[in-house]
Amino acid sequence: MADSLGRPVTPPPRPRSPAALQVTPEHVKQFEINRLRAKAAQREKESTAVASSSSSRNANNKRPIDGVTTSPTGPAAASSSKQGKLKRDNRLMGTYFEYDLSKMVNSKGGFLLEDNKDVDEETIRKEKEREKQRTQQNLEPPVFLDPALNPKCQECQTVDIDHTYRNVFGCLVCKKCTNEKPERYSLLTKTECKEDYLLTDPELRDHEVMPHLLKANPHSSTYANMMLFLRYQVEEFAWKKWGSPEALDAEYERRTAEKKKKKNKKFENSLKELRRRTKESVWQKRKDEEHTHSYGPLERDREGNCKQICHTCGFTVEVEEL
Repeated sequence: MADSLGRPVTPPPRPRSPAALQVTPEHVKQFEINRLRAKAAQREKESTAVASSSSSRNANNKRPIDGVTTSPTGPAAASSSKQGKLKRDNRLMGTYFEYDLSKMVNSKGGFLLEDNKDVDEETIRKEKEREKQRTQQNLEPPVFLDPALNPKCQECQTVDIDHTYRNVFGCLVCKKCTNEKPERYSLLTKTECKEDYLLTDPELRDHEVMPHLLKANPHSSTYANMMLFLRYQVEEFAWKKWGSPEALDAEYERRTAEKKKKKNKKFENSLKELRRRTKESVWQKRKDEEHTHSYGPLERDREGNCKQICHTCGFTVEVEEL
């Protein structure tokens, strides 16, 4: 077709009926068959081209660039993977360590241990047991929809209580109150309980008498768990044991004075021992420095008197001959 000026123009599209645009299942099946045939022909063409290019050589007796493949899944990669791991370059200096992370064991102490090395199974078992105990203490109880069923803080009557204090110590208190009243709700270590409140190890280890919170030891993960006690519970037990705070203070002063007395006595004994050893050394030194005369045979002078002379110092002793 051409316009009034004689230029060609595109004819308008012909209207198609809806029956001509409808795709039937037979058409879809034929489309898929044609697509699969085209892909098979393309693969066969590529394999033939690679085989012909690898067999042919250029003027320098080298394979052409078209025949070289760099695919990680190609035949060259497959053959290299069958040969094993790449060897280390001998030109590299230093010691080389090769680790297989699939055979490593996490010791939970910041280190990775290999399976073929000796691992202290008893230490790992104890660490798992301590971690299990700490996990059981940190479990939070469920919260009820009815506010009347939820426990409340004994200081400010809020429902946002600290579940760790509730599970371990049986104390209903919120975190705000624990921070605002450290003289009552602070945590004490076992050493502080023994030194300040004069409690013993059997009393502190009994969980029914003295409930305690277990924490990971900050010095080492292989050490026993750190035991923390609630201050007001420790004070109540100490008042009950010693009778009153005044009695506890008196016992503390008595033990302090006795400890000081033992320390002074030990110092005096060590000082006496030092003086004795010093005297013995001086006496032995003087004893060793003392001169022992070594006299020769009897000699007579002009007057007929007998005498003996020391060979070392020349000391002369008159002797009467019987």
